[in-house]
Amino acid sequence: MKPVRVVVNDLMQQNYVYFLTEPMRKNFHPEFCPELTPKEMLELGVFGGKYMTDCTKEFPADWFTNAKLSPERHDPALNCFGVSASQPLSSWQEKGWIYHEDPRGWFQWYCRYYMGRRCEDDARQIKRWRAFRRHIAQVKRNCRAGDGNCRPRQRQALLQWAYDSRSI
Repeated sequence: MKPVRVVVNDLMQQNYVYFLTEPMRKNFHPEFCPELTPKEMLELGVFGGKYMTDCTKEFPADWFTNAKLSPERHDPALNCFGVSASQPLSSWQEKGWIYHEDPRGWFQWYCRYYMGRRCEDDARQIKRWRAFRRHIAQVKRNCRAGDGNCRPRQRQALLQWAYDSRSI
């Protein structure tokens, strides 16, 4: 595949350039098997709808056709489980979770990875994604299968990491 050049101009990045070197949704690391696509996550309701409102031009238009977005403010009611399960960006920055090329964090990295970008941060992000799996065991141990009212914040957080917590 010939690399495709992407130029990003949004509120958080100006003239940032990256290259898509893999076909979309192909050639993922063997230990990275997300259960949800970015499009599915946006349609289900993640991050209070605020996460991707100024960068829609970077990604396929169909990702946003049925996305639950809130351009004005973070709205937990838009989340699949109706609760907030996010920390502020400042908290992510303080903990060193933000890679300089993805100033919005893990989901931005995932969207770009899904599109076909590969970068030096892939191994770290995949390790973080795998570590988040521990929350699945906690939900299974403490909730009846499919009971979205049991541990909704944990279920929402799992959803925001591309684990389909609706069926756990």
